[in-house]
Amino acid sequence: MNTPQNESDSLAVVGLQWGDEGKGKIVDLLAPDFAAIVRYNGGANAGHSVVVGGKRFALHLVPSGVLRPSCDSIIGNGVVVDPEQLLKELDGLTEQGIDCSRVVVSSRAHVVMPYHKAEDAAREKALAESLGIKAVGTTGRGIGPAYAEKVQRSSAVRVGDLLRPDWLRERIRAALAFKRPVLERWAPDETDAIDEDKLFELAISWGERLKDRITDTTILLHDHLDSGRRLLFEGANATLLDVDHGTYPFVTSSNACALGIPSGSGVPADVVGRIVGIAKAYQTRVGAGPMPTELTDSIGDAIRERGREFGTTTGRPRRIGWLDLVALRYSARLNGVTEIVLTLLDVLAGFDEIKLCTAYEIDGKQTTHFTPDACTLESVKPIYDTLPGFDDEITEARSMESLPANARTLIERIENYVGVPISMVGVGPDREQTIMVQSRAGAGTVD
Repeated sequence: MNTPQNESDSLAVVGLQWGDEGKGKIVDLLAPDFAAIVRYNGGANAGHSVVVGGKRFALHLVPSGVLRPSCDSIIGNGVVVDPEQLLKELDGLTEQGIDCSRVVVSSRAHVVMPYHKAEDAAREKALAESLGIKAVGTTGRGIGPAYAEKVQRSSAVRVGDLLRPDWLRERIRAALAFKRPVLERWAPDETDAIDEDKLFELAISWGERLKDRITDTTILLHDHLDSGRRLLFEGANATLLDVDHGTYPFVTSSNACALGIPSGSGVPADVVGRIVGIAKAYQTRVGAGPMPTELTDSIGDAIRERGREFGTTTGRPRRIGWLDLVALRYSARLNGVTEIVLTLLDVLAGFDEIKLCTAYEIDGKQTTHFTPDACTLESVKPIYDTLPGFDDEITEARSMESLPANARTLIERIENYVGVPISMVGVGPDREQTIMVQSRAGAGTVD
């Protein structure tokens, strides 16, 4: 799996777990070598944090490359865009002194409308309270309903439609014909979300503010490629939340792994010659769904506090677990990962021992194969290897040699199991707190 790389290759950064792996920091770190940073999936349910000089920036729709003024920041057609959130984010960044003039959004990206957010909340409530069905645990940002509207076609609003009043009103009217009866029953307080005139006026105001940013981003991306410029694709959410390949049904509503790049951007897959997978040195998850290595004890609480594991988008405390190598190897293979960035290693400093899940027991049988099915994973018993911990704080480390021996052993164990070299190690939140690892031969796999 150690693929030869060309310096002219475009690159993708994808999360290999259930999100929050630190993709934003790595995109920001790599961005200066690329002409454009491209978001190709998800919506404002994603939250990327980047710390520069001790100052934290929380990004939801704007690509992390916005903090690098030399890069175009492109929101591709595969993203569902909440214009209210996008404008709020752009205004906030501008107030912080960030130049947002190179942020553009695809005319073919779909719009998250207020009725999508109302529907999202109402559906979760109805499933849990009225039907007794376990809710998926969405962020309530309207992402799923917006993607569903996209597939239904006749009532969907695209970003380009914000500039076409007659067509826009027709789309809104078509959507409300079906949504109004549902929301009147399940969300009776959301009157503005079903008021056609208010929705139309709001959407027109969005278009007025965004009109200079709306463009055919696929043409723009191909222009970059034709000129020999490199692209960096920034995945939102993460592989185990992918709608096709994640722990269904507790997933997001888009293709969150590298397989979503062609459809979400209009750029063919062979353009991307280098795929960087991001993984924490432990495991986290937000919302419902199985996580075989979950810790519900004082160790999990300590990791949560040390790692500041609270959602960038929702503020919800994240669930914590030991690193699951079975799942990590699955994600690496699915994405065709050429290298891994291991983040938040510093959070594990001070523990007497560190556990790695190297196999599952299902119905009395052991396996090292991951099955992306929630029903199966709910019954999994994790099998662990236990490694000695390391006491030293490592936030000042800038080379592998400056890490404690036990930390280096942990890194090598992960690398050998997954079969992919680790190219960077994060030892703190700031962009400078990153160890660049020299390539090491001999990374193998464990069957």
